[in-house]
Amino acid sequence: MKIAIGSDHAGYELKENLKKILCNEYDILDVGTNSTESVDYPDFATKVCELIIKKDADFGILICGTGIGMSITANKFKGIYAALCYDTNTASLARTHNNANILCIGGRTTKIQEAVDIVNTFLTSSFEGGRHKRRFEKIKEIENINFKEVGNDL
Repeated sequence: MKIAIGSDHAGYELKENLKKILCNEYDILDVGTNSTESVDYPDFATKVCELIIKKDADFGILICGTGIGMSITANKFKGIYAALCYDTNTASLARTHNNANILCIGGRTTKIQEAVDIVNTFLTSSFEGGRHKRRFEKIKEIENINFKEVGNDL
C-alpha cells in the first residue's frame, strides 16, 4: 500500500517520526516539507491530493499545527475525503462510515504514540458500505454538482 504524506513546518517532526515507523509496512511517498522553516500548508496538501487523485497513492496523511488547515484545503479537491482525526475512534469512523482517503492530524496537538495509533487505526479500517454507502454516494452527488458549477463559472 502506498501512503502519501505531507506536512508544513508545524507538522514536520511528527511526519518524520511517523515515516520511520510506517516505512516498515508501507511504501511512503513524502512530498515535504523537509524542515521546520515556515512554509504554507496548502502547497503540501495539494501535492498529497494530486497523488491520491492520480492513483499514485492509496491514502494520504497530512499534518499541520492542528490539522484543520490541511483538512480544509484537501477537501477542496474532487475525490478527496479528508478527515481530521484526534483519536482512534474518529480515525476508525472516518474510514468505516465516511470512506475517508486522507487522514489529517495536528502536529502541535497530537503526541507521537497517539499519532501512531491513529494512523494504524485509519490504515487498517475499511469502509463498511451499507447505509454508509448511500450517504457517501450523496456526498459524491453534492461534490459533482458543486464542481460542475465552479467549472462553468471559470
